[in-house]
Amino acid sequence: MEHRSNSLGATYRRALMAFMATAAAMMFAIGPATASGDAARGEILYQQCEDCHSIDENDVGPMHRGVVGRLAGTVPDYHYSPALRNAKIPWTEENLDKWLTNPQEFIPGARMFYNVKNPQDRADIIAFLKDRAAAPARRASLP
Repeated sequence: MEHRSNSLGATYRRALMAFMATAAAMMFAIGPATASGDAARGEILYQQCEDCHSIDENDVGPMHRGVVGRLAGTVPDYHYSPALRNAKIPWTEENLDKWLTNPQEFIPGARMFYNVKNPQDRADIIAFLKDRAAAPARRASLP
């Protein structure tokens, strides 16, 4: 009987290891965009966003120039949903990733319904927004 018990224990351990490996693989595949983003690829992917957004002008959605680091709902002359206007969250890379994953889940009541399922695509879009759509440098004041 002891032999049978060890055999069941080994089977259980193998099954548990297989389950853990599968779960880890799934988490990697659908997890947050933690990978390093490619801004050039993000610029190409951003073209999908241009149905509603622009880098420098408000459209259906607010402009994206300087979005990384900006507080949500604060672009001048853009009429936000109450949910986004009152969110008071900074657009960090992590928050942008959550937003692009599922805007309605991240900020219920927001108007944006488009989502980006692929974590690498999200990382690339965020890299583009961070690097290529950064706020212009402020000019030094002249004396």
